[in-house]
Amino acid sequence: MKLKKASIKDKSELAAICIESYSKTYYDHWKEGGLAWYLEREFGDQRIALDLSSSSITYFFIEFQGDYIGFIMINTTSSIPGIVNAIELDKFYILTQYTGLGIGNLAFDALLKKTELLGKEFMSLCVIDTNDNAIRFYKKSGFSFHSKTALDIPCFKEELKGMHRMVKGFI
Repeated sequence: MKLKKASIKDKSELAAICIESYSKTYYDHWKEGGLAWYLEREFGDQRIALDLSSSSITYFFIEFQGDYIGFIMINTTSSIPGIVNAIELDKFYILTQYTGLGIGNLAFDALLKKTELLGKEFMSLCVIDTNDNAIRFYKKSGFSFHSKTALDIPCFKEELKGMHRMVKGFI
């Protein structure tokens, strides 16, 4: 497993793995029409190009045995109130057929090594509060609960909008 930083020339490949890995995992979290709207909003050509040209956003492909099997997106600022000098793990998705194999652990460890070099004190993230597997994974990786929030996004099922904000210190 290795992480490969995405560049603007990777725009199409990145969009494809983003759409496939997200939609296979969260297709059932959306009301009718919502998933297609969200995929275009988050992973459409314009959004991917904008993100890849931003100095505060970095995408990594998760590569395994020569194939891209997922992606990670980080932001150099945290959206969690009161958390400064932090990097935010914005998106971390792996194709479902590769989950449970330890690849996520390897990818996350590699990401931590890369992000610690940025000199930030914390890493923050938000996770759906009903996603017990992800919460367990993040806790085992040293994150702790910070606060609750809710997704403010149309067409996402109401019962799944609860979010946990989590934080990990690097010091």
